[in-house]
Formats: sequence, C-alpha cells, structure tokens
Amino acid sequence: MDSQAKFDLIQRNTEEIVTEEEMKTILETKTKPNVYTGYEPSGPVHIGHAVTVMKLKDMETAGFHVKILLADVHALLNKKGTEEEIAQQCVLWEKAMVALGLKNPEIVLGSDFQYTKEYIRELHKLALRTSIKRGLRSMQEVARDIENATVSQMIYPLMQTLDIKYLELDAAQGGMEQRKIHMLARELFPLELELASPTCVHTPLISALTGPGSKMSSSVPESMISVTDSEQEIMGKMKEAYCPAKIVEDNPVLQIARLIVFPNIQSLKIERPEKFGGDIQFSDYQEVERIYGDGGLHPLDLKKAVARELSNIFAPVKTVFEDL
Repeated sequence: MDSQAKFDLIQRNTEEIVTEEEMKTILETKTKPNVYTGYEPSGPVHIGHAVTVMKLKDMETAGFHVKILLADVHALLNKKGTEEEIAQQCVLWEKAMVALGLKNPEIVLGSDFQYTKEYIRELHKLALRTSIKRGLRSMQEVARDIENATVSQMIYPLMQTLDIKYLELDAAQGGMEQRKIHMLARELFPLELELASPTCVHTPLISALTGPGSKMSSSVPESMISVTDSEQEIMGKMKEAYCPAKIVEDNPVLQIARLIVFPNIQSLKIERPEKFGGDIQFSDYQEVERIYGDGGLHPLDLKKAVARELSNIFAPVKTVFEDL
C-alpha cells in the first residue's frame, strides 16, 4: 500500500485531519508511526467507542502502531467511579479492544506513568500557563456535570496533553468531542513542551437514536446502543430509531451503517418480500445512501439489516462484559 492509499484509508469516515499535510508527511517519512486513542474505562463499550476503534483499525492497516490508553486516572478525576471499579473495567476493556478487531494494540494504563515525579512536574508547568477559562472550554464536550466542574476536571485536558508526549505519539485519534482538548495540546506542545504539535484525527459523532436535538448518552439508554445489549434489544432500539424516509442528514441508522457496519463487511443484504422488490445487496455505503435518499429503500428494511450486522459485530465484545 503506497502512502496515498494509506492516507485515503485514514481519511475515510473522518470529520477532519489536523492537518492533512502533517499526516501525509508522517506516512511518507515513518515506517511505523504511533497513534493512540484514550478511553475512560467506565462501563461497557458502546457504539460511540466503536466508531473510534474502527478508525484505529484503518490506521493499523495503514501501518500505524496502535496504543490504547486506558485512562484510569482520567476516569477517577472525571468522577466515573472508584479506583476499584475502574481497575475492574480496565481488565475488560483490554479484552474488548481485541474483540472489536484490533490486531495488536499496545495497552497502557494511565496510572503506569501519570504519577511519576517528572510527569507531575510537567503537569504543574502546564497548569501555570493555562487559564481556568481555557481549561474549562476544552472540557465542555467530555466533562460530566460541567456546570459544577471540579478542579480535578480542569487538570484533565493538561494530562491528556502530556499523555501524547509520554506515549511518544505521532498522531492522536478521537471523536469530535475531543477536538477542543486536542487543539489545546497542539497549542501547548510548541509553546511549553518545545515539541512539534501532534497530528489529530477526528471521527464523527453518531446522532442519538432518539433524533435531532438530543445527544447520545449512556445515561439515556434508548438514545444509544451498548455492546451488552442483546440482539433483540439492538433490533428493538433500531426499529424505534429516528430514520425518516428519504432523509439522509442526521440519520443515526445511516451513520451506523457508514461508520461501523460497512468497515466490517463485504456487502449489506437487505431482505424484503418480492412484492416490495425482493432482496437487494449493497457492496458500497454510498449506494445505500443514494438509494435511500431517492426513496428506493424503506426505513424498516434498512433498520433490520443494520441491526443484524451490528449485532454480529458486537457479539464477541458482548461476551467480555457478560460477567459484570
């Protein structure tokens, strides 16, 4: 695979690459660059996490060495559980990353290096240079109870900046909710750490199943799908999902098909009675979107097919969390 093919694969299904030129330079000059995504291990993997893992799989195929930061200290600071609860989740999340299809991820715990004297000293240095207003702004998309933010949550984005340094990364990857933190990191790297800014790859956020105006959230189960959901639960949620006929924009069912299902299958089979045109097979997501937008595909037929494939993709991950 040449560098252009690698770039095209990395760019697929992304919202943005900051910057594209930096990514092209990485691909042209490095044989095994490092990329990471950090996850707060709090509760089972859900559909939003799967989007970023699919992109990590693309980057692994493109020659990147994938590092997974299981951010146990971040989770503690962001009020996601006790130390014991988070430690239990870390064990499960390590297994889940492989079950989702990553071939050889390097798993790193935040607590392995974030309590060292050198790390803490640099954290204090960044804290001296960053205003509370700037730190708060960077956390708006990821913090729990942002209206009552604690000092610990202001430390969070500075730690994420240092994580990129200590993991010796060429690129950081995450959903668009991570963008403000990544932009803070890009600002701080040359100014305070005397290093080149990290290249950032951002994937889209899937709209809530309940429709426009609502945010997908683990605290609202009907708005999202977890890997622990049964096949029947996934089918039930998908049948109720916002998916108006001929509407492509903000359609979570189509988003799931594009971002999770198609990267894992050769073709999508839509099963329907002969009186409604019979079965139809799609090997390309763009064709699904075109036909759906033209009214040639009924929402329920699409929902059933996507739910079936999503259940198959999540099945091996579901077993990881069954003992909870």
